[in-house]
Amino acid sequence: MQTRRQFATLMMGSAVAPALVRAETNVTDFREPVAPIPLVADCDVIVAGGGPAGIAAAVSAARAGAKVRLFEMHGALGGIWTSGLLGCMIDFDKSEIDREITRRLKDLGAWRSRRPLSPERGASNYVYEPEYLKLVCEQMCDEAGVDYWLHTSVVAAYRDASGRNVETIVTESKDGRRAWRAKVFIDCTGDGDLAFRAGCGFDFGGPEGSNDQPASLCAIAVSPHREQLAPFVVNHPLAFDAKGRLTSNPKKKFLAELQRAGLDPSYHLPTLFEVHDGLYVVMMTHVYGLGLDKAKDITRSTVEARREILTSARALEKLGGAWADFRIVATAEQIGHRAARRIHGRYTLTVDDIKRGATFDDAVTTSNFCVDVHATTREANRKAAYSNHGLKSQPFQIPLRACRAKDVDNLYMAGRCISGGFFPMASYRVTGSAVAMGEGVGRAVAKFLGVRC
Repeated sequence: MQTRRQFATLMMGSAVAPALVRAETNVTDFREPVAPIPLVADCDVIVAGGGPAGIAAAVSAARAGAKVRLFEMHGALGGIWTSGLLGCMIDFDKSEIDREITRRLKDLGAWRSRRPLSPERGASNYVYEPEYLKLVCEQMCDEAGVDYWLHTSVVAAYRDASGRNVETIVTESKDGRRAWRAKVFIDCTGDGDLAFRAGCGFDFGGPEGSNDQPASLCAIAVSPHREQLAPFVVNHPLAFDAKGRLTSNPKKKFLAELQRAGLDPSYHLPTLFEVHDGLYVVMMTHVYGLGLDKAKDITRSTVEARREILTSARALEKLGGAWADFRIVATAEQIGHRAARRIHGRYTLTVDDIKRGATFDDAVTTSNFCVDVHATTREANRKAAYSNHGLKSQPFQIPLRACRAKDVDNLYMAGRCISGGFFPMASYRVTGSAVAMGEGVGRAVAKFLGVRC
């Protein structure tokens, strides 16, 4: 057993010794002493972010023969699906991995159609149980041979001497700081964190300097009164007629109940999805004016959104009837951003592209979803919770060029942080498109590296 003095002596000679150096006083900045960082350079592709795009990019590149490492900051793979408790798939029948995930969820009994009496609609729009999707993501990565690391954040990125390639990234985890190298990097963080740390240019916000879309915090709830809650649940079989048509508007009815309880919800189209009998995903919050790069703001916004969810649930429970014993059992670990840094790429998707249904010779997927812009202020939300701003989009393709950074040659993106304008992103930001982008980019990167395809 080491004595305290032996332990202190050991620490003074290790990489953490600089932490014991006395800090200067009367300064506004702290200069972190330089320390060696373990370096690993044994893979072809590094993927930052283990959400929908990241899972697909890592799995497709690995299946094509590349040696892939994946870093995820939360304690589960799946990103907004799992840590964010999204609970709903949209435009989710456009790629092999989309369909594989759907099959695996069905095999686990963790899948339900958005239109229970119209099964054909369930192929691309359905709800799922987030806990089972964690298992699906882990199994797919394990089977493909992806080396994935949870609770690990990418905190720095450095270019090589040419300035045209990312050479090294740095992660932070329980292991401390580690450095990693690869031939190609893929930013699937959603927020464009890796590209930002590599010094890439980007756009953010709405047209003419307006605010970007609000964020939402989701939750899981339970209730013993399944049939009584049916009118407020968007995918409950009892809310549909014999032809599979909604008999009323469950979101507006849910809003009316919240207002009857004396509440003015931040999102005026609150939504209940039933993901299993008596088990619900709840989306009832909007957080306005939230940036991506201020941890304190994200912290306060998450806390306030969680407080609104729990306050709302308690108020509903006091109404009794259908809401008696309605309980929140979990709120999301990750607040869901609709915004992103839109990293400058070799091509930028435009409003004209979505209006004319643009096609490209290097397309990785097609966005079929509408332009979906959520109200950017609480006042606007009371008038219309979301709008297409008069833009009627046609299905448009997303080129690989929009998924490759303009400023760095070996950095690609997949998901909502690709190169596009505010309104195109309002269409391709859904997770069906993110998966298809990740799958296409992962396959393209493996081909670029010359590995087996």
